[in-house]
Amino acid sequence: MRRGRLRVYLGAAPGVGKTYAMLAEAHRRRARGADVVVAYVETHGRTETEAMIGDLEVVPRRTVEHRGAVFTEMDLDAVLARRPRVALVDELAHTNVPGSANAKRWQDIARLLDAGVTVLSTLNIQHLESLNDVVERITGVPQRETVPDAWVREADQIELVDMTPEALRRRMVHGNVYAPDKVDAALQNYFRVDNLTALRELALLWLADKVDDQLDRYRSEHEVTATWEARERVVVALTGGAEGETLIRRAARIAARSKGADLLAVHVARSDGLVGADPALLARQRVLVECLGGTYHEVIGDDVPTALIEFARGANATQLVLGASRRGRLGHALSPGVGLTTTAMAGSIDVHLVTHEHVGRGGRGGPVPALPRRRRLLGHAPALGALPLLVPATGLPAGEDSLPTAILVVFAAVVGAALTGGMAPALTAAAGGFLLMDVFHTRPYLTLAIASPRDVLALAVFLVVAVAVSAVVDRAARRTREAARAQAQAQTLATVAGSVLRGSRPLAALLERLRETFGSESVALLERSAEDGGAQLDPGAWTVAASAGEPPSADPGEGGVEVAIDDTLRLVLRGGRLAAEDRRVVEAFAAQAAVALRHERLAQEAAAARPLAEADRLRTALLAAVSHDLRGPLASAKAVITSLRSEEVHFDERDQAELLATADEAVDQLTRLVANLLDMSRLRAGVLGVSLSDFDVADALMPALEEAAPEAPVRLRLPEELPAVHADLGLLQRALANVLGNALRYSPADAPPEVTATEADSRVELRVVDHGPGIPEEEWDRVFVPFQRLGDTDNTTGVGLGLALSRGLVEAMGGTLTPEPTPGGGLTMLVSLPAADLAEPAEPVG
Repeated sequence: MRRGRLRVYLGAAPGVGKTYAMLAEAHRRRARGADVVVAYVETHGRTETEAMIGDLEVVPRRTVEHRGAVFTEMDLDAVLARRPRVALVDELAHTNVPGSANAKRWQDIARLLDAGVTVLSTLNIQHLESLNDVVERITGVPQRETVPDAWVREADQIELVDMTPEALRRRMVHGNVYAPDKVDAALQNYFRVDNLTALRELALLWLADKVDDQLDRYRSEHEVTATWEARERVVVALTGGAEGETLIRRAARIAARSKGADLLAVHVARSDGLVGADPALLARQRVLVECLGGTYHEVIGDDVPTALIEFARGANATQLVLGASRRGRLGHALSPGVGLTTTAMAGSIDVHLVTHEHVGRGGRGGPVPALPRRRRLLGHAPALGALPLLVPATGLPAGEDSLPTAILVVFAAVVGAALTGGMAPALTAAAGGFLLMDVFHTRPYLTLAIASPRDVLALAVFLVVAVAVSAVVDRAARRTREAARAQAQAQTLATVAGSVLRGSRPLAALLERLRETFGSESVALLERSAEDGGAQLDPGAWTVAASAGEPPSADPGEGGVEVAIDDTLRLVLRGGRLAAEDRRVVEAFAAQAAVALRHERLAQEAAAARPLAEADRLRTALLAAVSHDLRGPLASAKAVITSLRSEEVHFDERDQAELLATADEAVDQLTRLVANLLDMSRLRAGVLGVSLSDFDVADALMPALEEAAPEAPVRLRLPEELPAVHADLGLLQRALANVLGNALRYSPADAPPEVTATEADSRVELRVVDHGPGIPEEEWDRVFVPFQRLGDTDNTTGVGLGLALSRGLVEAMGGTLTPEPTPGGGLTMLVSLPAADLAEPAEPVG
């Protein structure tokens, strides 16, 4: 069976028209003869969307009962039995009611696709898993419902339904998105211009990456190697030299000239290991690239120009940044160099050759000797000791044809010298053996002359073979040593990286692993103030930023090994000395230690700033809310008092009673406002007094009803056998009054709120049910944020403390306050408290 196709309508925020566009596409497909059904469409009460469904066939939804409430969900089995060609399934990231066949709606859609049904669906950018934390930082609203990016990227078509923030806000003002009583709160919170602009940019960038993936896949499938300049991509080549930072910054400036350009850094590592590249410099340059928003890559290749061009073309790069050659004039005369060769091979890729202060100063020196000095000296023993004795001895008595025997002896000495000491002793043995055989084994004897051409050829062939064998043996020894060194370095780096990632304190774990690896007594990261100027030679100018082992070095001169990270940081190892190869690894670790130190400092600063930012936000919100909500009651009370004191107007007893009632109501509002503010401040400070006792729920519920709704109708359903609760009677009364007041404010006149009580798992659960417009599930958490209005209050009363204070009071008593959807529309507040007979003794608060 051919798998169905998935088309997703992606939007930056609710209300941009995703469902409307999906329905319009459904009508177009049905007009072309396709079998289209509506499996699930959520209109949110929007008249234009409801009208757009029109005469499309709608598959009836199934009803699910959960925790005493009834919900409607898409009937997946009915859609599969109907087997349409196209099915409309709204809200792709929706979470199904517990007890459904699949936990998520996108899993239902996957089953429809497997059954060969083409699906049209909708999705908001905030529901993508990879952007979940980003959206929360932007909007302050956590998203519970998410869908994996990889699954969405596999969609056959993703269409962006775009709308400017100003246009979306106008739609909301006109009542085309939310009910009129929710518009003001939405515009002031989630649907601010800055939030919508950021979400729109996220949607555009995510879709651009999706299009970029499709382009790369097309180029790969059709073997397109030419550069398509759909987006600027700047590749900078790093050699591991000191000029790397100059090249990176230059490439970053080139990329910054084009909006959305990519920066990629690449280092071509030769197959002979780390020779020619400084790992510490590469580590610092990698950090710099990532700080500038780029990515770092490493490829293997003996032919550097070819490797660079292949990488650039594979990345669809448009520009390539290279450093001017560090070789001198003689090097340029012998070969064109990497820069000129790469430029000749670049084709349509623009190549920038950047000059730097290291031009013409040569490379980093020749290769490191393959063997230690002791072995190289020992390798001269066959040439200097054995050959002068063995070669003349093989020619005695004189006159015999002893040249073949002498060649074998000398050849054995050459191989032995090469195996023991490498290339130099082997060449010494070959040259010495050549001279000795010329003197003692070729006629005329005891002279350098050679009479026989055959002997000349034999000695010449011997010399060539000896040199070749020496070179091969030396190269093999060098490769073996480099492979062992590279393996040890890689294993050490992998171990350190693992310990850092697993540790809760990366810097401490890094220094401790470094100390253990090299057997040092201690490792210290020293820091001096940048304002000290030339005081780095003063021991008192340095402080220990972090250390491992005892005793740590207090200044750079105390340790055996000092690694300079930058002008203000030094890594000092006490105890022992390091080989040059080990020092290169330590330098790489030093660069990582500096990065870990900066990350720890940033984390500490962020942790210190977070409470200040929260306090400032609350202070700002409090001032804005109090200034708004104090004005109304004060103005009413002032107007009443002024009117009663006026001598120009005379009021009868009825008018005076009405005025006094108005003033009394205004003072009550002020009293409740001040009480809420005081209780919230006590909760924040942790000094709220809680006195727990056992009592019947009705003892708190009835006074709460009198306070919140003395005349408004409220339906009560309390079972006779309900156990007592273990709570604070006064605090529970306050919490229930706030919750009931919120429910009354939004309940329609013909559907008053309901209060029910049940027992579940040794707890008493009170549900305050309203049948008002409700609140979207993704905004449930925000109703408990102090000093905001998101459906929990209107714009004329309250400061947005009602539900926030109620949750704090309930939790202080060991309970919970959570929202639930009301079947048929509305919001249910669930208050769960421990039952009296099984409640554990609670610790006093305050």
